[in-house]
Amino acid sequence: MSAIFSFSSLLTVLLLLICTSTYLRAIRPTVFDSSLVANNVPGGRPKRTGAMGFCWKLSRIGERLSPWVSGACVIMAIHILFLQ
Repeated sequence: MSAIFSFSSLLTVLLLLICTSTYLRAIRPTVFDSSLVANNVPGGRPKRTGAMGFCWKLSRIGERLSPWVSGACVIMAIHILFLQ
């Protein structure tokens, strides 16, 4: 079954993406900076677009909510190992 149709698989894929992008950013902090696009608004911050921008946002989620993400990973591991 595809990960799109199963809620459990969708959460697993999302957690893996968050953890992977956070790990990559910890190893190489500038890995997601290639997606910067200049913002034409005076004083505005540059925007991150595309797949690299999405990975940058996932890595920020992983950095800021790391206790919650790690708790969700533990709960998902218990669910996969013992309940499926």
